[in-house]
Amino acid sequence: MVTCYCCLPLRTTSRIWGWLTSIELPIGLRPMLYGFYANIFHADLDEVELDLSAFPNLVEFFVRKLKHNARPIAQNANMISPADGKVLYFGPVTSCRVEQVKGVTYDLRQFLGDHLNDLTLNEIAKKTTQDDYVKSLLKNPDNKLYQLIVYLAPGDYHRFHSPTNMIIKFRRHFPGKLLSVNPKVLKFMPNLFSLNERVVYVGEWAGGFMAYAAVGATNVGSIRVYCDKELATNTVHWPESAHWKEASLDNTHIAKGELFGEFRLGSTIVLLFEAPRDFQFSLQIGQTIKVGQALTTFSKESDKKQLERQHLIMNIAQDWRDIWKPRL
Repeated sequence: MVTCYCCLPLRTTSRIWGWLTSIELPIGLRPMLYGFYANIFHADLDEVELDLSAFPNLVEFFVRKLKHNARPIAQNANMISPADGKVLYFGPVTSCRVEQVKGVTYDLRQFLGDHLNDLTLNEIAKKTTQDDYVKSLLKNPDNKLYQLIVYLAPGDYHRFHSPTNMIIKFRRHFPGKLLSVNPKVLKFMPNLFSLNERVVYVGEWAGGFMAYAAVGATNVGSIRVYCDKELATNTVHWPESAHWKEASLDNTHIAKGELFGEFRLGSTIVLLFEAPRDFQFSLQIGQTIKVGQALTTFSKESDKKQLERQHLIMNIAQDWRDIWKPRL
């Protein structure tokens, strides 16, 4: 069954869906059609900034802006929810077999790829075990790697934001399948996140290593990231067997809560980040979260103060980079 599902022409159907949802709709029909969609998928129209008749097509409605302060940012939290959606999984990462939902895993090394921390080929060859690969991502060996997976349903707010103050070094765009990321499918499709097309932004935050991944899915017309104008997803001529495409983002600084990108329908955000060993999530699996909601608590006040100091250092370093950056 799984093999048959993987062989379905989902990339083609997703491109057709993207085309259909881009067709301009008659102004008089827009409120009725969008209202019908909202009723089916439980979208909250009271939060929408513009009148429904202002959205020319379904795509523009999918990526609708919300009213000012519809998503307040938790100011006292170092890490916030990057998207509206359902929490599929969260917790520490101890090996390359990482849970996508409880009891079903994907391969972290396939998901992120190698050479993330500019190791020499000799050093990479030594990273033969799963545990070694995870440790190689950490800036501080006393820290741990953590994961958060958020599923965006069709009725959710489709824009995603920065979970913290972070610096993006580079992007990796992996071609792949466009399988559904619905939680019901994830339960019987191991390694789905490593199979699907995805865009991974690698950098740092105050706690150390950070990877922010937007995962493609069936009927996601495209993924758009505002600081990455060259990104083009769900393309026709790029074979699924090809390796990833990598692009430098020149240490782009993204502030906590800042708009990061958008899905042209629901999909999934995967966060992988380094933090102190006693870092704790203030979440439950299966709960619904909103952009700006605090994700974490600290068991020690000293850890909170340490991250605040690291945030300050990061911001100062970015200011100096901006000052000395060559003017073209």
